[in-house]
Amino acid sequence: MTEALLRIEALSAGYARKGLALEEVSLTVPKGGIVALLGPNGAGKTTLIRAVTGLLDLHRGRVAKGSVLLAGEAIDALPAHRQVRLGMAQAPEGRLIFKKLSVEDNLMVGAAIIPRAGRREGLGAVYEMFPRLLERREQSAGWLSGGEQQMLALGRALIGRPRLLLVDELSLGLAPLIVRSIYERLRGVSEALGTSMLIVEQNARLALEFAQFAYILDRGPIAFSGASSELAASDLITESYLGVQRDPLADAEA
Repeated sequence: MTEALLRIEALSAGYARKGLALEEVSLTVPKGGIVALLGPNGAGKTTLIRAVTGLLDLHRGRVAKGSVLLAGEAIDALPAHRQVRLGMAQAPEGRLIFKKLSVEDNLMVGAAIIPRAGRREGLGAVYEMFPRLLERREQSAGWLSGGEQQMLALGRALIGRPRLLLVDELSLGLAPLIVRSIYERLRGVSEALGTSMLIVEQNARLALEFAQFAYILDRGPIAFSGASSELAASDLITESYLGVQRDPLADAEA
């Protein structure tokens, strides 16, 4: 892997009543790379995202040891708004859009870090990526479909052209064809802008197709890591850790 943009070193974190959810976890996301973080429910994936984004304390958790660095700068002790200024953005699990605001007002929340002169350009880039949002720009976000809400969450995160995008459970509750379409657009963003991405995804097969490298958490430590193609080819890993089933879309395309 090339030079790391995000580096997590020997991170242990957890919650007061539940103990450690992460134990000595180390991983890297290279500049311009796409990395998947996989594992069964309860493996610690969400805890890791919270630790990276500085939101663990809001959930009564804490980092016991280790460090998180973005472009060589320690960020685990920084508040979330400072991390955003350094170039990190997140599309969280559950999307967390502002349902009473319009689509465009939601995007403008994400554009707050952009100088005023560049905000319209940022909006235009998001609308080009997700034309459906342009069609719905004056509509209340709460009336969007699930797929449109996910596009909005991603557009809000991407409008400031972050160096690192964290995506948490993109596919949750969405039809497979919609999920594939959104992932293809994210791949285009990474290729065009060099945006690094860390993807937490329940659809392991799709994540391994999309990412170049993957880590598998197993209730604390990293169980396996390697090139996505190698992990996807291992029956032991896919059956024991990822619960990968045959993809009916792939069968239909064959």
